[in-house]
Amino acid sequence: MRRYASAYERELKDLLQGDPRAVRAYAKGLEPSDRTEFERIIDEPFLVIRAAGSLGLDLIALRREFAFPLEVKSSAEDTIYFTAAGGRGLVQLEGHRKAVARVGLTVLYAYRRVGYRDPDPWRMYIGTKAPIRGILNLVCRRLPTLDTTREGNAIIHWEQGMPLSRFLSTVRFLTETPSAETTT
Repeated sequence: MRRYASAYERELKDLLQGDPRAVRAYAKGLEPSDRTEFERIIDEPFLVIRAAGSLGLDLIALRREFAFPLEVKSSAEDTIYFTAAGGRGLVQLEGHRKAVARVGLTVLYAYRRVGYRDPDPWRMYIGTKAPIRGILNLVCRRLPTLDTTREGNAIIHWEQGMPLSRFLSTVRFLTETPSAETTT
């Protein structure tokens, strides 16, 4: 199973860093209006570093405006329970929360629905508290948070996430520098 997970980490890495072949292949399934917007990542990419490790983060995405650590999850199911696998996900989430709270960042969760026919199979969520200020705060305020069970354990519902194409559009909108024409 881990081998497949790393394939999805690489897929997301390729998309975020604007690999033209990966971006165009992904964008084929999107609506024409969304496709053009999504393909802008080719010219406005992130620097993405794979940081996979035991109970660590999977990816770190960087741009001049902000940075965010990413945890990548994949499943054929529509819900991921953090209590599965002996609660490893809960331990991981708590570790992420402690790590980023100290430095004013947040961890984003990217959920890849496997084997489900959707033109945009990636969903984005905020996994920790949003920073108090800055561009990252503006982005995080628009993202859905991880859900919780009645017992208070974290879960991810795929259908509640923000599609990757909308996430990238939001990031671009919030970080776009107004042109001289619109400011005069």
